[in-house]
Amino acid sequence: MHGALVPGGRVVVLEFVPNEDRVSPPMAARFSLTMLSNTPEGDAYTFSELRRMLLDAGFRETTLHALPGAHSVVLGVK
Repeated sequence: MHGALVPGGRVVVLEFVPNEDRVSPPMAARFSLTMLSNTPEGDAYTFSELRRMLLDAGFRETTLHALPGAHSVVLGVK
């Protein structure tokens, strides 16, 4: 994905993002529990985990944006 973007290009990740404590907010925690109980290695990733993935992929800047409801957007800039 990173290689397909021009400099300054962006990737947008729409996710349930739990806080670092992994038990809040409630919807993200429920989603994480569902993933853990129904898939071999499923989980919901915290912002620090998503940030690390994007940085490792070559994105230079990452930000977290809460949306109305339970989802968040993680934005990565090349």
